[in-house]
Amino acid sequence: MLLNKAQMVANKDHKLINSAYNSFPWPSVIRLNRFVQMPYKKVILSRRNILKRDMYKCAYCGRSDLPLTVDHIIPRARGGEDNWENLITACIVCNNRKGNRTPEEANLVLRIKPYKPNHIMFMTASVSKMEESWKPYLFQS
Repeated sequence: MLLNKAQMVANKDHKLINSAYNSFPWPSVIRLNRFVQMPYKKVILSRRNILKRDMYKCAYCGRSDLPLTVDHIIPRARGGEDNWENLITACIVCNNRKGNRTPEEANLVLRIKPYKPNHIMFMTASVSKMEESWKPYLFQS
């Protein structure tokens, strides 16, 4: 803001940034004067990200109190691939019950439809506390 690259839209009440000679309001929301093109962020397919996407709950029973594993909806032995649409979180009980079968063959119903997440979903999930002053400026679905 001191270099005129951004403008303050909202500040934190009663909070200041102090220097040796000046005090400045603490910015909560800023607006860039010029759009900065950011490269597309790809979410890496990993066990941790699959657990995050499924909110650490079994996709079959919804439990989160048991140890969780990553399950292939279409088993790898039957040509199932390692991709976002074929991998889900499953508790050990459901994963053992399913075995090397499809959910239909094991009489299991998927509670969620697996999808490829975008990086914005992971950013908003990683923010521990959302400021009220941010909400009018954020895109959330």
